[in-house]
Amino acid sequence: MGWGKIPMTPGQKLRHALASEKVVFAPLTLDALTGRIAERAGFSAGYISGGALGFAHGVSEALLTLTEIADVTQHVTARTDIAVIVDGGVGFGDAVHTTRTIQVVEAAGAAGIEIEDQVAPKRVSHHRGIEHLIEIGEMTDKIRAAVGARSDSDFVIIARTGAVRNESFEKAIERGNAYADAGADLVMLMPTNETEWQEAPRRIGVPLATITSLDTRLPTEWATLGWDLIIDPFTAQTAAVNAISAAYQQFRHSGTTGLDRHEISAHYRLLPDIAGFQELYEIEDRTTEKPS
Repeated sequence: MGWGKIPMTPGQKLRHALASEKVVFAPLTLDALTGRIAERAGFSAGYISGGALGFAHGVSEALLTLTEIADVTQHVTARTDIAVIVDGGVGFGDAVHTTRTIQVVEAAGAAGIEIEDQVAPKRVSHHRGIEHLIEIGEMTDKIRAAVGARSDSDFVIIARTGAVRNESFEKAIERGNAYADAGADLVMLMPTNETEWQEAPRRIGVPLATITSLDTRLPTEWATLGWDLIIDPFTAQTAAVNAISAAYQQFRHSGTTGLDRHEISAHYRLLPDIAGFQELYEIEDRTTEKPS
């Protein structure tokens, strides 16, 4: 009897995607349903955004708990095969808090985590563009703690810096290389002009990630620039909010949503298939719904 193929760990899935795809795109996967939609569309990775989760809960990302983030992560990883990247914010504190954050998120089935260099606790005002960064040494301590906390060496640590906007591009390069030296597998930053987008991949010694919408550039353009991971926490949630808002407001204004009810019914009937009910039907067909 031959040996079966050993399945990849979540971290290995993400590393395989980064190694085999010219650019990896990770759209928002805030629940299992959107995760499965992303997987069906052909994405190899998904992203659980703290900002988007905060909006969904009606609070700031700064007020989310590790338990809430881990719970969402488990829902997505249990029902998809994509590599799930989790927004770990500031790691919920210092190096000790970051250690537990890594352990909990990895245990929830994530492939990797993003940790950023803002102060802890994170301020609500970061939504207004007001950010306060910690010193490089404090952040490198947190990265080393994160690296040491993972049980699978393939679990991906992404170090995010807000230095481009809050200090300077040169400081972002300095921080990025320091974070790479501390063990970060990828560095995330958000350049503000074309020169910075071009220079960053040449000046930071590990693969680069950024946060933007899927439509910012074509995949070939990202590949030419040398960026590796493009994360989009915006498109899915804003598209859903816009569609829901339009339907609800239209109904309150005119007594109808303006949507085709037959089309709505048809799409609703697709949800069990997207959610993966077929395997559950098969179990019931063999047991509780078995013909007598």
